[in-house]
Amino acid sequence: MLIDTKLLDKVSCQAAESPRLRMNYNLHEYLNAPAQRLLNALEPGTVLPIHRHNNTDETYILLRGRIDVMFYSADGTETDRFYLNPLTGNYGVQIPLGQWHTLEVLESSVILEVKDGPYTPLSLEDILPR
Repeated sequence: MLIDTKLLDKVSCQAAESPRLRMNYNLHEYLNAPAQRLLNALEPGTVLPIHRHNNTDETYILLRGRIDVMFYSADGTETDRFYLNPLTGNYGVQIPLGQWHTLEVLESSVILEVKDGPYTPLSLEDILPR
C-alpha cells in the first residue's frame, strides 16, 4: 500500500464529513494485532479527552498539518506542550506509557499513530475530567 497525497486527501475528507471531525484509517488488519498502526485524520474542533494508555507507549508522526500535543499531570495541570509542524522540522512525539495527553488541531492534519496492540478502548479511569 502506498501512503500518498491521494490517500491522505481521502481520509481527511472523511474526517471533515464526520461529526467527530476525525477519521482513522487502519494499516493493521485486525483489532487484536500486536501493533496498532493507523492514519488519524484530524480537523480543527475535534475533541480528544485527556487520556492515558497504561499498556503501551504511543508515537505520533505528523504527515501534514499543524497540531499541539499536550502532556498533563494526574491533577490536570499541563506539564508540557509540543508544537508539531513538518514544515518547521517538528515531526512527532513519543508518549510514554501512562502519560496523560491530548492534542489540539490547528489546521487539517494527518498523523501516523503507532502503539502496541491489541486495541483496547479507553476505560473511564483512563480519561481525565477537564
